[in-house]
Amino acid sequence: MSELTFINKFSADETFTYDKRIALLRKRKVEQTEEKARNGGANEDDYGLIVQDEFKYKLKPNHKNGSIYGYKAWTENYCAILDSHPLYCDPLDAFVGKGFLFLERLRPVTCKWNPAYPFDDLKVLFDKYNIISGIDNCHHFTPDLEIGFKLGWGGILHKLKEQRELHDETHREFYDSEIQVVEAIIRFLRRMATEIEYLAEKETNPELKENLYAMAKVNVKTATEPPETFREAVQWMCWFSMLSRTYNRGSAGGQLDEMLRPYYERDIEKGILTDDEAVFYLACLFLQDSRYFQLGGPDAEGRDMTSKISYLCLDAADKINIACNLTIRVHDNLDEEFFKKSVYYLFKNKQGWPRYSSDTALAEGFMKCGYPLELARKRVAAGCHWMCMPGLEYTMNDTVKINLAKVFEVAYYDMIASNVKSTEELWKLYKMHLKAAVDATGNGIMHHLKYQTKSQPELILNLFQHGLIEKGVNITDGGANYYNMCVDGSGIAVVADSFAACQQRVELEGKITFDELTKHLEENFSGKDGEYIRIMLQNSQRYCGGDTLGDDWAKKISELYTELVRDLNNQHPGINFIPGFFSWSNTIGLGKTVSATPNGRKAYDAINHGANPNGGFRKDGAVSAMCNSIGAIQPGYGNCAPVQLEFDPGIVNDEEGIDKMAAMIKTIMNTGNTLLNINIIDAKKILEAHKDPFKYPDLVVRVTGFTAFFAMLSPDFRQLVVDRVTSVNPDACI
Repeated sequence: MSELTFINKFSADETFTYDKRIALLRKRKVEQTEEKARNGGANEDDYGLIVQDEFKYKLKPNHKNGSIYGYKAWTENYCAILDSHPLYCDPLDAFVGKGFLFLERLRPVTCKWNPAYPFDDLKVLFDKYNIISGIDNCHHFTPDLEIGFKLGWGGILHKLKEQRELHDETHREFYDSEIQVVEAIIRFLRRMATEIEYLAEKETNPELKENLYAMAKVNVKTATEPPETFREAVQWMCWFSMLSRTYNRGSAGGQLDEMLRPYYERDIEKGILTDDEAVFYLACLFLQDSRYFQLGGPDAEGRDMTSKISYLCLDAADKINIACNLTIRVHDNLDEEFFKKSVYYLFKNKQGWPRYSSDTALAEGFMKCGYPLELARKRVAAGCHWMCMPGLEYTMNDTVKINLAKVFEVAYYDMIASNVKSTEELWKLYKMHLKAAVDATGNGIMHHLKYQTKSQPELILNLFQHGLIEKGVNITDGGANYYNMCVDGSGIAVVADSFAACQQRVELEGKITFDELTKHLEENFSGKDGEYIRIMLQNSQRYCGGDTLGDDWAKKISELYTELVRDLNNQHPGINFIPGFFSWSNTIGLGKTVSATPNGRKAYDAINHGANPNGGFRKDGAVSAMCNSIGAIQPGYGNCAPVQLEFDPGIVNDEEGIDKMAAMIKTIMNTGNTLLNINIIDAKKILEAHKDPFKYPDLVVRVTGFTAFFAMLSPDFRQLVVDRVTSVNPDACI
């Protein structure tokens, strides 16, 4: 019997409704989140990890630097974790599946990549242009969980053993490692089922005892068999989430409503499931992990996938009302009632969910990569800003970032050092340096693909890819059906506004010379007239102002960047490189490498968020101008340059307001934009929470592509969110 983490008991005569259980579970979640925040927090997804002191795992390295590399070391450490991992069980919950750690993060921070496969020449360029190369970044592609639904862990094990006998010795390491992993998973799940039954025997409350026995029964089956009921399917998902997270932070969930619909409909028809029960199970699923799920959208033939279970997913998210990552896929045939209900919940709960993606822009863009419409429609929302075909593609989405602002800085000082000082010369140099940065990034991705198996094989997600087990190779070694490499540019607004300021203030108006501008930049605007010059530059014609010089430059930069990224396909045949504009939570880190810029940004301040304008770009709440500008710089090949909007809760307080907001969302989705994130936050409340995060421990904000408890964020990152919320006049938004 492992050491158990077991939530406090209730008296024998206490009774529970589903709503009461959800309320108690939510209260516990908020308490645990506050505990995590007090232990340091994190600028990322919640993941559902539990803070505890009972279970610690010490990495068993296979290299003198203290890290682990290759099949054997990852397999041995992962199996050892599962063999010693304790059970976390709350008798109020319908499911178990909470984890305590990520094996990936137990490695020394400076020793992640296998030193036997260096990339020193590339690193020089990565440092020069501040490129997050993606080398050794795990997953960020999406498994097809329906493979697990169909086979169960026992079926996957049988398939691995069967295929092992059909392959030669060159595939033995792959099969032996995967078999060991699945056997450890089955062993772990059987132990968990036994321990839940033990807890049921000790429980004195009749309702909770019955729940624990039912939970134990479900988990006995989950260990080896495919799920047959709605509850079994959700429990299987909970365990998959924990098992994949424990390995390397896991992945996205996929099209939730469509995955669970067959189980829901069968159970309803058999009379073994009610809607209230289904909502409770879904609420427990959302409580377990803030995994990304998509709802609605078209199937391969264009028919809307909205169903009764889609509505229940929204209702469940509403009841549990925590950090949640649901995306609604907007298309012409989307169920209008479902869409409006999603907007209602967005404003009712003010927790940053759901968000909205555009099927038209995403599908048409992906088709430009050479894919048919049927496959384009399979690419579901799977992360902060990215899409993926579950079980079919390897993507590296959101793991590769080129700091466009740093590239600008290099080009600018090259221009200043030359005999020709003009925006034309600056643009010429910028094109040269951006090509060098993009080419280096492409070479880095190819290096990652070539050697990633020797560093960190994908032992869990490999199992949920179509045809991969039959190939007997890691996903980076040819195991995927498609390789679509996302290459994100970060800081486009900083660059566009800097070009615009140079053109307007230096060349068109003659208010300052390039030499004078450079002096102020080098002084970080701290010298004589520095602040005056900074404000003058900052008030040049800016990106997202609507038909401004900044907008013109942003389109020019986007077209160049897209062309350079797509040219990587010619350099590396067989790999599809797709451009996007996104920064994730790297806005602060990327900014710390860039000195003062001609748009009036001070040295080492954060760069702009994703494809959004620089903060405080205008005070009139002109959402349409901003969204049109972002729509105009979309790369257009199936990846996203998201729109982030901040609204005051007072703008929608009746049905008419909901209708107006729904119409605005559709307009944004129909003007070329790909993804829309919305925060509904009272400025006064977030300022109070910034001073004391624990005053509102359940406050959730949409940070970027993910939602998070505000208290979990670092002070710097809280400040970024505060600045976004307080930098606009929301009263004029509608």
